[in-house]
Amino acid sequence: MNSQKQIVIGALLVAVAVTGCRKAAAPPPTTVTAPSGQELQHPQSGAATVVETRFFTGSIGSALDLQMKLMREGDKLSGSYFYQKVGAKIDLRGTVDQNGNVTLEEFDSAGKQTGVFKGTWKPNAEGVVEISGDWTKPNSDKKTAFSLHQQPIEFSNGAEVVSKQIKEKNKKLKYEIDVVYPQLAGSTDANYQKFNSTVRALMTKNVADFKKEMTPSAEDESAAAEGETTPDETNGSDVTVSYEVVLAKDDLIAIEFTVSSYYAGAAHPNSYLEVVNFDLKNGKQLKLAELFNPGAKYLQAIAAYCIQELKKQTKGADAMLDEEWIKKGAAPELTNYDNWSLRKNGLGITFDSYQVGPYAAGPQNVLVPYSGLKDMIKPDGPAAQFAR
Repeated sequence: MNSQKQIVIGALLVAVAVTGCRKAAAPPPTTVTAPSGQELQHPQSGAATVVETRFFTGSIGSALDLQMKLMREGDKLSGSYFYQKVGAKIDLRGTVDQNGNVTLEEFDSAGKQTGVFKGTWKPNAEGVVEISGDWTKPNSDKKTAFSLHQQPIEFSNGAEVVSKQIKEKNKKLKYEIDVVYPQLAGSTDANYQKFNSTVRALMTKNVADFKKEMTPSAEDESAAAEGETTPDETNGSDVTVSYEVVLAKDDLIAIEFTVSSYYAGAAHPNSYLEVVNFDLKNGKQLKLAELFNPGAKYLQAIAAYCIQELKKQTKGADAMLDEEWIKKGAAPELTNYDNWSLRKNGLGITFDSYQVGPYAAGPQNVLVPYSGLKDMIKPDGPAAQFAR
């Protein structure tokens, strides 16, 4: 073989090798990040689709303690719901079209269809979804209105909020206990378990305190032995606790508990708020001062804003708040601000009945925007992520 042919054959071999290398080279990987509360599913085609997970609270008719989890993948919906005081989950699957029309069929544990939701999916400007419409039984024309509001639950680690219940009835002492409280499931994180222990201990204490009040005194037992009937024995007493999730992220959770009680013979029931703001990153319950820089006059700033907002409610013929009552109940004292909660859009403050107004006025709520507290908020503190 002459030198000219060797050169031509060599060139062809190099070309083939280069072409083979180009075909074997893989394109650079594309990183897709799912937003908070969303997961990525990878079908056989290799294309990633976003699955949005949302949690709702609401009602069907007069049943007010419904909680629902929905996963949306395109126009497909799936999930489950349960009632806080029942606990058994009911499976859901259905669709939502481009106009927001929702159809959700429900099934019991045996796979039998037990009802259908038909309504509309309405996100607001901030992306918070409301679903409302009618629920019906299969093959029935009778409709019951339902309403669902998205909860601010944004766990990305598989954790969920589930309900637990303490329910007792004592016929002899004529009282009832109906306490519902949240627990975190789906995570083995030790700090999540610390949250569970903290909440469970708080609810157990509420129940124990109520039972202590219901324990007859020596005088009551003596009167009962002699056949006397006191006013407190003519009617029953009760305590109920419900809760609302106002924030739930991988590192923080805030729960507001409404504690309502009635003691036989009282003029009216009584209710108050208890709040748990828990740092899931460090496994501890937060104090208000921990949100702010050392020495910051945060309490004065919060109080000034709350007093200003509450005074707006003293105007008009139907106003039930009094300025002097407001100045005292919302003064910059820590005891006036026990009921605070971390929220994404501000610091939630609740004043119980009798604190800034009469019982008939009920509790008063003020949302203090982070913008007015921004300079005082600790840069590496739990509230910094919301005050940017």
